[in-house]
Amino acid sequence: MLQCGISRRSFLVFCTSLMVAAPYGLAITDKKTPEEVAAGLDKVLRPPIIWLHFQDCTGCTESMLQTSAPGFADLILNVISLEYHETLMAGSGLQARQALDEAVKRYAGKFILVVEGSIPTKDHGIYMKIAGRPAMDVLADVGGKAAAIIAIGSCASWGGIPSADPDPTGAVGVADLMPDKSIINIPGCPPNPYTMLGVVLQYAADGTFPETDEQRRPKFAFDRDIHEHCPKRAHFDAGNFVKQYGDEGHREGWCLYEMGCKGPDTHAGCSTRHFNEIPDVWPIGIGAPCIGCTEKAVAFKVPMFQVVQLHTIAAPPTAFAPISTTYSTISPLATGLVGIAVGAAAGAGYIASRKFSRAEDDESVPGSVVPDNKSKPESSDSDRPQL
Repeated sequence: MLQCGISRRSFLVFCTSLMVAAPYGLAITDKKTPEEVAAGLDKVLRPPIIWLHFQDCTGCTESMLQTSAPGFADLILNVISLEYHETLMAGSGLQARQALDEAVKRYAGKFILVVEGSIPTKDHGIYMKIAGRPAMDVLADVGGKAAAIIAIGSCASWGGIPSADPDPTGAVGVADLMPDKSIINIPGCPPNPYTMLGVVLQYAADGTFPETDEQRRPKFAFDRDIHEHCPKRAHFDAGNFVKQYGDEGHREGWCLYEMGCKGPDTHAGCSTRHFNEIPDVWPIGIGAPCIGCTEKAVAFKVPMFQVVQLHTIAAPPTAFAPISTTYSTISPLATGLVGIAVGAAAGAGYIASRKFSRAEDDESVPGSVVPDNKSKPESSDSDRPQL
């Protein structure tokens, strides 16, 4: 720590930021203080990372560069050891190729391979070559020597945009080519950088990956659908839907389900963890429907404005009772009948009260109250005490 020019105070602040950056209950931050996290990380060897790009837009890397708790610089300099990254490294050409070969040889069986972008499989090598080698060969060579692989983004997870019809390159994800390898998928276009950060931090702490679902996604970030915590859920339940961009409902922030929002069928944490630490910086937050970018069967396959099926929730407005009621006019006859009934009740009450009042004055009625002037006879002089 001191060798890196970092004070103990700064390191504790950094560990506190790790706890903020891992909001999903990771093992390294579960019920631990910053001091405990610091003690654990101080004993961890920085895992070497090799980051490869294939058919991608570099959006996943750009998203990672925007983290602030901790920042990406802290991550690559103090938590992990980034050995190769074509976008961030200064070298290029032959120098970059030599850096990759050296890193793979030095850390064989120990490094984590991060893959960004899909891999083309049609016409071997015609669509993509790296240093003269087809993309499939590069993945097989480097991935085969990795301890584990993280596929970041929808493209690396299952093909993403390049795999959309007609899929001219035969784009696939890493797991399609290396099914027996230890792989964790972090889909998204781009994924939230803190999901990636949480996975790397857990691996740096104890050498394990988080528990995953059937699609190899970490459960801590993909265990619920966006619709569960969507800020527009109340409008969905009330049946308030945007019908056209710019209409009154859209300006009022109504639900985008009928505009093709895929939130009810998309598992991700976007509705609770926004991008760049700025509220509402995510598709639905800026008035656009979710496209389901984390779902292999949805994103770039289901048309954007096609409404998805509801599997686990009730369709509106059956979810809740209507919030408005239609009222009709009251006929004069009904008004008259109600008036008669009220008058009769009032008259009966008045008569009963008069009878009760007279009963109280009647001495023959048991329990009646006799006025004071009748309860005692006037006293005579003989009854008065003699002085």
